[in-house]
Amino acid sequence: MGPIGVAAHLAPFLPGHPVTGLGGKDSIGAIAAAPYGSPSILTISWVYIALMGADGLTQATRVAILNANYMAKRLEKYFPVLYTGKSGFVVHEFILDARQFKESTGVEVNDIAKRLMDYGFHAPTMSFPVPGTLMVEPTESESKAELDRFCEAMIAIRAEIQEIQEGRRPKDDNVLKNSPHTAEVVTATDWKHPYSREQAAFPAAHLHDFKFWPAVGRIDNAYGDRNLMCTCPPMDSYSA
Repeated sequence: MGPIGVAAHLAPFLPGHPVTGLGGKDSIGAIAAAPYGSPSILTISWVYIALMGADGLTQATRVAILNANYMAKRLEKYFPVLYTGKSGFVVHEFILDARQFKESTGVEVNDIAKRLMDYGFHAPTMSFPVPGTLMVEPTESESKAELDRFCEAMIAIRAEIQEIQEGRRPKDDNVLKNSPHTAEVVTATDWKHPYSREQAAFPAAHLHDFKFWPAVGRIDNAYGDRNLMCTCPPMDSYSA
């Protein structure tokens, strides 16, 4: 990563550095050894290019584009795919539109992203470059089985949205609005939701054997971004 630019009113809060003298009076100090970014990322990119070579990079590009189009075609019946070419294809990534669900169900892209955690996935890029969407970039490194596993999770989530649309699930208490479901929540004695614990934690069959449990439940993302808290122990706790 290269230098990060900010507006002038944020400049005093930029990270400092003991050697270069960067940062202002309100700086929190250095956060990395390299004052202007992480130079190691350049080494990683160079090694990847050198190892792959021209033929390898060409093949990787072909597979990445093939993977993206395979997934887009599987999912286009369930979610609108934005910005396809004249022939209906995408390049190495594609954008799934979730904005149409908000009015009829109250479900937003953030709910889908959180629900994906219950299926064992970190959500793709959310609300960039289009608000209310997911940008999926499978790359060349994922197997077809993994691509299918993600597609099946998204199709299942679309069915969960459909249940809300048809009035079979309430808008304010459903698997999407309450996701992700932690082990503590699912195993608690008290369970008052109109859906089962199994539907919450094991919405796909393979999760019974391979389950990733989210560490925390739903949080207020915007509040967290605006109210940073350090959970690290104080420095004196490290003293003998």
